[in-house]
Amino acid sequence: MLTISIITAVYNNKDNIRNCIESVASQKYPHIEHIVVDGKSTDGTVDIIRSCESSIRQWISEKDNGIYDALNKGISLATGDVIGFLHSDDLFENPTIVKKIADVFHHTQCDAVYGNLVYVSKTDTQSIVRYWQSNPFDVKRFRQGWMPPHPTLFMKKKVYAEFGTFNLKYHIASDYDLMLRTVGSGKLVCEYLPEIITRMRVGGASNKSLKNIWRKSYEDWRALKENKKGGLRTLFLKNISKLGQFFRKG
Repeated sequence: MLTISIITAVYNNKDNIRNCIESVASQKYPHIEHIVVDGKSTDGTVDIIRSCESSIRQWISEKDNGIYDALNKGISLATGDVIGFLHSDDLFENPTIVKKIADVFHHTQCDAVYGNLVYVSKTDTQSIVRYWQSNPFDVKRFRQGWMPPHPTLFMKKKVYAEFGTFNLKYHIASDYDLMLRTVGSGKLVCEYLPEIITRMRVGGASNKSLKNIWRKSYEDWRALKENKKGGLRTLFLKNISKLGQFFRKG
């Protein structure tokens, strides 16, 4: 059976970290290692992590250079066959979703699995703000601005060994760069699980201000150019494609 490493990066999020840890602990799949990487929180987050130690395979608390540095630390600690992420604000859709992901890996011998994502209210995780329904994999779609929702992406650990981890020169768009380098390379077998995998609370770094939206777009453009997957037209299509997510609620 595949072991799945789930990595959570957190910094000063005492309000939600327990829910995140409990969401992983509630999964019916028995072969999970949950790794929590804390950025030296000062608000009581560490106390909550410590109180949940029985549900966590490993955790550390030390200064880092942002979320992507923290996720890279988690990747280096992971011993599982497959690596996925659940950020401290987020929850898995239901207790069986990781088992379903593991089943796809088992039956298809693929390199990566992804699914659908819903953005939910910060105070009510049952209230859907955006619904990101993905599509069956077609690498040509990357030039049309398509990408799988990164919070739903599970990849075999060997992919990171071959293609590298998050590039820290990108402060907001390193997840996009990683997807362009890996699933966008055309070298991996990728499978779409047509179900909601993750509930993600709104208010992430990339869209919390106009300045960050501009910076995200600039970094996306740089990643596209560096990975030879398009340019301004691709970036335009990528951004315009998100509009429909605000009109579907389920």
